[in-house]
Amino acid sequence: MIFLIASITPVIIFLYLIYRKDTIKEPKGLLAKCFFGGFLSIVLTLLIDIPMTSIGDSFSDPLGKSFWDAFLVASAPEELSKFLILYWLVWKSKDFDQHYDGITYAVFVSMGFALIENILYVFQGGLGVALARSVLSVPGHGFFAVLMGYYFSLAKFAPIEERKKLLYKSLAMPILFHGLYDFALMYVANKNSNVFLVIVLMIVFTYTVVKLWRLGIKKIKLHALHDHANLG
Repeated sequence: MIFLIASITPVIIFLYLIYRKDTIKEPKGLLAKCFFGGFLSIVLTLLIDIPMTSIGDSFSDPLGKSFWDAFLVASAPEELSKFLILYWLVWKSKDFDQHYDGITYAVFVSMGFALIENILYVFQGGLGVALARSVLSVPGHGFFAVLMGYYFSLAKFAPIEERKKLLYKSLAMPILFHGLYDFALMYVANKNSNVFLVIVLMIVFTYTVVKLWRLGIKKIKLHALHDHANLG
């Protein structure tokens, strides 16, 4: 039971922090669909991963394999799957009527994904893994979603000719940050890692995490302030 609580708690906290900033609360039914849609995104990710993992297994160079696994096995499939679920569930919804809504919906999808992933890792690795993931991985998934939702909303309310570019950015930004995050950790975990590159990539990892948090918080404030000003 303690492992389950440790897995669920950081997800609930992140959801609450995002939800409470929404000026007009979203329908609970749609939020539930987004959250459970995150479960479905795991299935989509696994389907994409099958051929990508097979190709990655052919790499003998630790750097190349880490890059492939980070961007083509983890980051791109996961973020694409979450994006597709998000688009399917909310793009045409009448309740998607404020800028902050995109962030809210994207985070609910992402936290559905993060919950299942967290449970699997914590039950395998224990409380130490739970603590590390509550500080890094769960907020990481959350802020990847904030970036996705920020540009997703911009696309929703932009002129038609600008939408495609912003939708691409909604997908590209989380893939970039997610890939950099995983790349550093995957290479460091490789037994044949170059010590110099380990140091460089840990610096990259630290910068990525700090930048992600700062950028995510900034995007949250921008859309929240925009909606608050429109209500006034």
